[in-house]
Parts: sequence; C-alpha cells; structure tokens
Amino acid sequence: MSLGPQPSKPALLTAALFALCTQIAPLGASEKPNFLFIFADDQSYETVAALGNDEISTPNLDRLARSGTAFTNAYNMGAWNGAVCVASRNMLNTGRSIWRAHAQEKQLADLAAEKGFWSQLLEQSGYTTYLSGKWHVKIDPAAIFSHVVNDRPGMPNQTKAGYHRPKEGELDVWSPFDQNFGGFWEGGKHWSEVLADDADAFFEHAARDENPFFMYLAFNAPHDPRQSPKRFVDQYPQENIKIPASYLPQYPYREEMGSGEKLRDEALGPFPRSEYAVRVNRQEYFAIISHMDEQIGRILDALEKSGKKDNTYIIFSSDHGLACGHHGLLGKQNMYDHSMKPPLFIVGPGIPKGETRDAFVYLQDIMATTLDLAGAETPRRVEFNSLMPLIENPDAPSPYDALYGCYLADKQRMIRVGNLKLILYPQAARLRLYDLEADPLELNDLSGNPANWKQIRSLYRRLKDLQVEMDDTLDLDEFFPALAKG
Repeated sequence: MSLGPQPSKPALLTAALFALCTQIAPLGASEKPNFLFIFADDQSYETVAALGNDEISTPNLDRLARSGTAFTNAYNMGAWNGAVCVASRNMLNTGRSIWRAHAQEKQLADLAAEKGFWSQLLEQSGYTTYLSGKWHVKIDPAAIFSHVVNDRPGMPNQTKAGYHRPKEGELDVWSPFDQNFGGFWEGGKHWSEVLADDADAFFEHAARDENPFFMYLAFNAPHDPRQSPKRFVDQYPQENIKIPASYLPQYPYREEMGSGEKLRDEALGPFPRSEYAVRVNRQEYFAIISHMDEQIGRILDALEKSGKKDNTYIIFSSDHGLACGHHGLLGKQNMYDHSMKPPLFIVGPGIPKGETRDAFVYLQDIMATTLDLAGAETPRRVEFNSLMPLIENPDAPSPYDALYGCYLADKQRMIRVGNLKLILYPQAARLRLYDLEADPLELNDLSGNPANWKQIRSLYRRLKDLQVEMDDTLDLDEFFPALAKG
C-alpha cells in the first residue's frame, strides 16, 4: 500500500545495497547512522491525518508519513497493571516480552549492570545517548543514558476538577488551557514545548560530537490532563466532533474486564457516557495531539539545522493507543485496536517513502531495528525482531503468525490471527470474535453464531500455545470449560 509516489528502481537498489552492507561488516563510529526516537503517550493509530483521519490536523506527522514507511498493524502486548505505559516502555527498553519483563522488573539494576538496556547496547556500539521526557521505567535513566534532562513522571498532575467531566447542562470548571490547573503547565511552560527545547539543545551538542547519537525524546502528550494552548482547542469546535461509530453509553463487561468505574482513566468522564462528554474528550485529545505535532515540527527542523539529517533514522510511535469514547470506554485498558495500536513511522536512508506495511509487528520491535541498523549485536534475550526485512521487502512475511494481548493477571486475553481477533474476559466467562477485514471498527461480535465456533476453538488453542511461549500462567480452561473440551 502506498501513501504517495513509489520509490524508483535506483532508490530500491540503494536500499538493498545499504541493507547488505550493514549485514556484512561492522560500521565505524563515523559511518554509523544516528537515531532520533520520538515517543508519544496514549496516541492511537487512528489520530494521524495522513493515515485517514479527516478530523485532525497533524502536518508534521503527515510529513513523516510521506517521508518514510508506516506500519499499520503495530501492537502493544498489553499490561500487568492499570498503567499500560509502564509495561510498554519496560518491554521496549529491555527487549523482553510482557510477562518476562514483569518478572524482571525488580532486577532492572542487574540488567543495567550487565549493560543490557537499549541505550546501553547502542552506547557500547559507539553512540552518545540522550533522554528527555517521560521515562516510567523503574531505574534512574541517568544510570543508562549519557545525557538526561527533564526526566518526567508517568503523567502530569491531574486535579479533582479534571474527573467525571463534562456533564451536559452543568458548568465545567476545568479548562484545557487554564494554566492554573498545573499539569502540563507545571514549571511555567508546557512540557511538550520544553521537550522541543531540550531536543534543540541536544542537537547543538551532537553537532560537535564525533560519535553518532541516539536521542530518546518522550512526550507526555497526549496523555491526560489533555492540556494545550487555546488556539489548538479552538481548532476543534466540540459540536463538530464526530461521535465514534462504536460509541456506547457503557461497555457491558467493564467491571469484569478491569476497566470499570473505579479505574482512574475511565473516571475522567461521567457515567454513563454521553455523546456530549465524548465530543469534549475527543476535542481535547485532538487539540493536544496537534500541539504536540507542532513541537515535532520544531524537532524535525532542529535536526535539519544540525546538519545530521541525511544520516539519521527518525522513528515515531506511542506506547499504546486510547479509546477516548470508543465502545463506551475512555482509557487504554482493553483489547480493541484503538487502544492496542499506536502509529509507527520509520524515516531515513534507504527507507521507502510514502509506503505502508500491513504485516503484524509489535511496537517494541523498534529496539531490535535500531540495533540492526547500527550493526550492533542483538542479545539473545531480546525477544523482538528487526523491522528491516519488512521494510526492504513489502511481501516479506511477518515474524509473528499471531499477535498476543493481555490485561492484568486474570482480566483480559486476546489473540489475532489473520483477520480474526478473539477477546476473552475470564471473570465474565465471555468472549468476543471480530473479523477485522470486514469490520475494522470492531462493531459486530461474531461469537454468538454457532457457525464460528470451529474458528473460535482454533484461535483458543493457538492462544493457549502463546501463553506457554509468553510465560502466561492464567488457566483459561478454568473459565472456559466448553472450549477446554474442544
């Protein structure tokens, strides 16, 4: 699939030769490419104009889409607690799949001593490493990065007024552009703008450094509190915001699946959900994404000014997506695509421009991809895969024949094989089946049709195999005895 003009045959030949050279011989420090990793927080794959959203303005993300290759089926595996970003970022930086990453979480100091973090693996290959922004991994980033400024917590401070709002017909005292509420404005300047400032300073330092660089620039946006300057909110009059086709006042299994009214993310809006509340939440979501997009433009301009652009790979993604009004949900603690899939773009030397790849990948494949491009050794403990074979050959098969998803030890499980997705809620003894080719918005649950039970049983057996592969100890047969028999 293409987002624009196809690369010429010489361009494809250049890409192939570049890939061959990186595989044949180690690169000297002066020859190694730079890496600019830009990481959003809570940004769904569906919030980029270039990928089909006609409501939102994202000119700089569109610029990346036109300049590189987009992965349209990039997934996060899920989470062992309500803060889904913790698991996602842990997996990304350690290279471990979800339950092994969880088991290792208390021994991250040992991994650092072994120089096994992503940044350390690149540093050992000659890179100067930089970090600014959200970290949310249980180790001091200063211990594993060369340069760290403005190490941010998991989220800006939310206020009591920011929850259970807005209610139609009642005064909404919270405002996304009122700096008195703190949050992203804490310190006097919006954190997204501070991150762009930090990037500019990093590039000035990198321009004088003989070593290649790895920059980890992590926005807290568009996580709540979804705050941005008034001019961005004004771009999106709430009365013009479309209600998602999957809108529900309440999701039927919200409590059993661990995404009920006590979950912090879900408590941002009133219960039951109203169309008005969903429009306002999406208005503020789009606004903070557009504000972040402007800062991404500043970062890209600073890279060009540094003179390092031609030898730099730019990778953009997010730790996961967000419901923000889909299926009666506001948070990311669910197995629907809007919450499991972030955008993922790769731009740089030899990368096809304006193309997409639909193969199954995990966003955590980014780590192995950079090690591949750097000519660095990928440790055997890294369980994810380089994306370069898929970039170089659009017909290459995915390294994953099935995608796995989970939330909490016993609340949700998911498997996707081909176009079929099976979601299980053990505590409710309920399951849902979707055909994502015919029903990409996951509106029509097919599990009630007896004709589909052969496929459900096949997916269930494959999910149990994945559980073994992932060290997932949940006994699904206890909750689904009819499937266990068959």
